[in-house]
Amino acid sequence: MAALTKGLSTELVATFDSDEFIDYRARRPISVMEDGVYQALNWPKIELRSGRDDDGNDVLVLVGPEPDSRWKAFAGAVAELAGMFGARLLVGMAGFPAPVPHTRTALLAASASSMELATSIGVVPGTLQVPAGILAALGERLGIEGVPTIGLWARVPHYAAGLPYPDASIQLLDGLTRVTGLKVDAPQLREAADETRRRLDELASNSAQHRTLVRQLETQFDSEAADQSALVAGWGLLPSGDELAAELEKYLRDEESP
Repeated sequence: MAALTKGLSTELVATFDSDEFIDYRARRPISVMEDGVYQALNWPKIELRSGRDDDGNDVLVLVGPEPDSRWKAFAGAVAELAGMFGARLLVGMAGFPAPVPHTRTALLAASASSMELATSIGVVPGTLQVPAGILAALGERLGIEGVPTIGLWARVPHYAAGLPYPDASIQLLDGLTRVTGLKVDAPQLREAADETRRRLDELASNSAQHRTLVRQLETQFDSEAADQSALVAGWGLLPSGDELAAELEKYLRDEESP
């Protein structure tokens, strides 16, 4: 989301009442101190920002944490703002851990309010019952106003799911362009993705077990490349990557230490 707002040079158009929607015990404000003296208290906040790409396409961006409470009231407020600004499509973007290797570009999956929208990206086949996020509540409410919804889901290698994974963000921005025509320039994000892949390559090269895991995932991914439904699913049993994930986190911490 940071890459999206930065690439579009957005400006603030509305702020939601944090006291109404955020549980501060779960998302505590950040206290800034200098030499033991309080300098500032940064509260978590949810904002609506507007922007425009180089081609003149307008966009509204919801920025901030997912509300902790009063989802129906929040969705109603968003629907009211969407109506004021003439919004025509709601797009959500997120990622989920999947059995894919970092050495391959995984396909996006979509969830949408219509089959036409969903199949423009690719779907998880069959019937699923999963805990809903705020996108589902927003989609239900905006659907009453005739605004369609699509959720874009990027697959993140399960062994890197606990860390920033810029390649997933790139895939999401590319998907956003496909469904809306919106163009977001994010060269720094692509540089970060290249660096993350280099780090993962280096970590895997130092362990036979890690190399085996990545190769197994590559073989599975490549063998399913001709089967769109298998690639789109990606919800099956995950090969164990806990050890690799733990070592990856330690490796990145050590590398970033002064």
